[in-house]
Amino acid sequence: MTHQAFVALGANLDDPAAQVRAALAALDRLPQTRVAAASSLYRTAPIGLAGQPDFINAVAELRTGLAAEALLDALLATEADFGRVRAAKNGPRTLDLDLLLYDQLTLDRPRLHLPHPRLHLRAFVVVPLAEIAPDCRIPGRGTVAAWLPAVATQRIERLR
Repeated sequence: MTHQAFVALGANLDDPAAQVRAALAALDRLPQTRVAAASSLYRTAPIGLAGQPDFINAVAELRTGLAAEALLDALLATEADFGRVRAAKNGPRTLDLDLLLYDQLTLDRPRLHLPHPRLHLRAFVVVPLAEIAPDCRIPGRGTVAAWLPAVATQRIERLR
């Protein structure tokens, strides 16, 4: 069975645009997984920890045969392959991969919360997700496009 999943990608260290592009290619090489769509790259201000570089963000739609937690494990392994170090919450990183949505599954487990709890509040997720799947439904929250006004004041710049 093939599942639809959406993954947020972000980086702000070591040529972040190159990191995000390479991560998209890495996602396409995951077992039983292919990238069905990828958004443009976006430059966004960091949230939380001040004094760090801007982030480059994107969202990818995946078609995968992996179960949700197996996909999460593959995403965490990919982050590690890219040199991700979890030194400070919301701190700088070479790569951040967040599982946003997996089919219309709702989960609240210690390792995995679906949909991602803050996805509808972050321009760096809502805007690129709306680019590739505006009618995508966030369980319990409506369509992605409906959340664009909620993030309209957050700084985000589409890159070419």
